[in-house]
Amino acid sequence: MIRVLGLGDNVVDKYLHIRTMYPGGNALNIAVLAKLMGIEAGYLGVFGDDEAASHVYRTIVDLGIDVSHCRFYHGENGYAEVRLDDGDRVFVGTNQGGVSLEHPISELTGLELDYIAGFDVCHSSIFSYAEEALPAIRKVSPFVSYDFSNRYDEEYLKKCCPYIDMAVISCGDMPEDDILEQMRRILSYGCRHIVLATRGSLGAILMIDGKIYEQSPCLVEAVDTMAAGDSFITSFLVNYLDGMKDAVDFSEESGARGVTSIEQYKDLLIRTSLYRAAVFAAGNCQRDGSFGFGKTF
Repeated sequence: MIRVLGLGDNVVDKYLHIRTMYPGGNALNIAVLAKLMGIEAGYLGVFGDDEAASHVYRTIVDLGIDVSHCRFYHGENGYAEVRLDDGDRVFVGTNQGGVSLEHPISELTGLELDYIAGFDVCHSSIFSYAEEALPAIRKVSPFVSYDFSNRYDEEYLKKCCPYIDMAVISCGDMPEDDILEQMRRILSYGCRHIVLATRGSLGAILMIDGKIYEQSPCLVEAVDTMAAGDSFITSFLVNYLDGMKDAVDFSEESGARGVTSIEQYKDLLIRTSLYRAAVFAAGNCQRDGSFGFGKTF
């Protein structure tokens, strides 16, 4: 199985109506959700020294996430303030990452780069303040995934895309033609392999090596949609990257029955990985917060 590293943001999501905080953050979520899938996972990020930081740190250590290369500073951990509208999470405030804004992961030590190189995929995000480190990450990581959410502009895409293998964008109800145009631009800016557009209840669109796939959502009555997109991303990454390790072209002497080529296998794997991602995301919508573990504040 592959090894997954989340590099960048961690927060607590503070649910104001019930005064409960849940661990979260895009980069952290990818690591934790991979771990919950049975995948070996690590997290490299910045923690403060307040109650929120302590809760996030203790939770992920108890879950078995490797945090051996995290950084710690005096100050307020990142947080977002949240309310729920019929199970759909709505962000109403943030401290912009707390100590990670003041102490971004812009430079990496040799030890940290060696650590990153030990994982099959390194995932980061626009909320992580790690864009300056992407050239160094690109040199050591076999696969770099980056979530731009819906906060990017064209200059930011041009800056980051040459160093990533997979870009993720959040598109909501954006017209499909506009989504496809944006995906093609991301590839033209240097993204090497995959663009994934998540659309909430409208499902997802995937562009991989120029080919387009669509996936309907596995609709459920959601308890909480927090990290629905992150769970979709995690499941797709794990299933696709791990599955491609088995890809092989059969020799001509093998015959032509069934699946005998990498391209045939890859097509089936992509469709299966998208399906499993939709199912996994639906399941994650049945728990509170990004992955549970709430604490009153």
